[in-house]
Amino acid sequence: MNAQPTAAAAGTIDVGGDLTVSRLGFGAMRITGRGIWGEPPSRAQAIATLRRVVELGVNFIDTADSYGPSVSEELIAEALHPYPDDLVIATKGGLVRPGPNRWDADGRPAHLREVCEGSLRRLRLEQIPLYQFHRPDPAVPLADSIGAIAELKNEGKIRHVGISNVSESQLREAQQIVPIVSVQNRYNAADRRSESLIDLCEQEQLAFLPWAPVQESGKNPAVVAAASRHGVTQHQIVLAWMLAMSPQILPIPGTGSIAHAEENIAAAAVQLSPEEVEAIGKGALRGADDRDYRRPGRADRGRPDRRRDDPAAGREDSGGRGSRVRGAGQRGRGRRGREVGASRLH
Repeated sequence: MNAQPTAAAAGTIDVGGDLTVSRLGFGAMRITGRGIWGEPPSRAQAIATLRRVVELGVNFIDTADSYGPSVSEELIAEALHPYPDDLVIATKGGLVRPGPNRWDADGRPAHLREVCEGSLRRLRLEQIPLYQFHRPDPAVPLADSIGAIAELKNEGKIRHVGISNVSESQLREAQQIVPIVSVQNRYNAADRRSESLIDLCEQEQLAFLPWAPVQESGKNPAVVAAASRHGVTQHQIVLAWMLAMSPQILPIPGTGSIAHAEENIAAAAVQLSPEEVEAIGKGALRGADDRDYRRPGRADRGRPDRRRDDPAAGREDSGGRGSRVRGAGQRGRGRRGREVGASRLH
């Protein structure tokens, strides 16, 4: 890879049926301070990183009111407003921050209305293109939380609705209340316990946003081997693998560094063989033992472990008109060995 590749190499996906974005986005959690708390070490670098990813063709940015809190959304507006016509900003509500690295659920309807309106102000938007419920609150019925977001959508403050950190049964419950266009759960090359939800997203043409997409990549021997063969980083191999795994996966790797952002985007130009894609999949943790993903007594599949990593980065949504993938011609094989083209893996 000589010239800097752009996100266009990943092809496109239509989120909600009408928002066409490159299938490699940017997660804006890491542009804040340590513990996802307060200002970043260099505000100028955070702003420069945001501007650089847009220069390189990224037109889907994922954030949340709880990142900072508020800092991520404020930086996005400062760096990019007035926004390019094709830029889609997705944000989330439903978590509160008692301190660094601490995340508490708050799914009360009054809270969700308050933080959604705060996001509109900070992002300088009249309507949020994709608003995601960040995490179900065990103290609040899911129907109440999703119902509040549905009201905000009906008022024109939200265009599309997504959900995050959910099980299949919770997704189905949400879909009875409002169309869901995307799902965001933890998923990476070491941990595929949300795979059943990706299957569902393929069936219903929903976008799947994996959080923690490049974490623990070194735990998968096939990732390490492929990185050595291709002369690229393990993170790049994992992102290329995700693009090959399913046309509904929209990776959103995040960083506060321009160099790391460029490296992540360059993953769209990494070409993996079908054998490499299969080997990486075989080296990942599947759902055979998913006790960490469930609350005691729950049998829901794919529930993310809230004790691990950062629950604020996770979200998932689905429903409505869903999403369609368009794309750059060649793709590798999908999870079941079917041909899904080869274009995502140049």
